[in-house]
Amino acid sequence: MTGVVVWITGLPAAGKTTLARGLFARLVEAGCTCAVLDGDAVRKALVPHPAYTDAGRDDFYQTLARLAALLAAQGLAVLVPATAQRQRQRQDARALAPRFVEVWVRTPQATCAERDPKGLYAAARAHALSGLPGVDAPYEEPAAPDVVAEGGLDAAALDRVCALVLTTADRPAWPPAPASRPST
Repeated sequence: MTGVVVWITGLPAAGKTTLARGLFARLVEAGCTCAVLDGDAVRKALVPHPAYTDAGRDDFYQTLARLAALLAAQGLAVLVPATAQRQRQRQDARALAPRFVEVWVRTPQATCAERDPKGLYAAARAHALSGLPGVDAPYEEPAAPDVVAEGGLDAAALDRVCALVLTTADRPAWPPAPASRPST
């Protein structure tokens, strides 16, 4: 299979990681070899830890895009749930990948703030945190995403992404054909 980078963008707490988990399960079920490069997990693994400045974010997303492209070049489907709030960051990632699917998890900011699993929106409201994309830092919505997932775990969006990932010259489209049963 030709490798592919599936970049899952959206506001913080939009449901990017949740969508990536659902997508991972479906793709593995279909026999696809996958890797997940969750933005938060990769950020914690890098030394020195990337800064949350504009330049630090640009460097981090460039590193993440290069890692994803490296794995995709080896034939993996690489799922990248990461904000990448600037269109330029996502365009740069697209340019590096052998194939690229951009998924926008479109979730209203109010819903993201309600979820707030890391307390980011609460901290931004209390002025204890600055630079939160969609609050006091820009989040540039994708101009033409390949798939839009409404609010996170969107079954129809999962189907569309699976079809895009699994449709290549050497692989059937999603869903996979049911396994044949041995005759009795």
